[in-house]
Amino acid sequence: MFQLDDKFLEEVGLAQLPPDQKQAFLEQVYSSLEDRVGVRLSEGLTEAQLEEFEGIIDRKIEKVDAWLAAYAPQYAEDQLFQRIQQGTGLAGDDPAVRSEFAATKWLEINRPNYRDVVAQVMNELKAEIGQSREAILESGQQPQQPPMA
Repeated sequence: MFQLDDKFLEEVGLAQLPPDQKQAFLEQVYSSLEDRVGVRLSEGLTEAQLEEFEGIIDRKIEKVDAWLAAYAPQYAEDQLFQRIQQGTGLAGDDPAVRSEFAATKWLEINRPNYRDVVAQVMNELKAEIGQSREAILESGQQPQQPPMA
């Protein structure tokens, strides 16, 4: 999908951001992206769906396991599960792997357009950053004030 890294900074015209500020900026972008995607994906969902998904993304293992038993009882054989497991390097019975799989599968079932939503929000965010590029760079080049004693 996308990576928030030096290539991303280059794409939005911020490759020359001071090195000590790059990571903080990328973390801020990730947080904003996560918030905006969450709001957009929640539109049109019932309260029950929101609670169900919240339990899954909060890695409440009893909620994850109950959802898997109901909707993906053969999850260990699913290629998506196997890719997640390989990508994390964790054992298949690890709660983090099951939780990640359940969250992704839940989105595929309940919000099949979630990848499009993420891409759309990312493009909107890139445009906003691009429009603010000069101000971001100027604030990044200001000398840091020493802490007050």
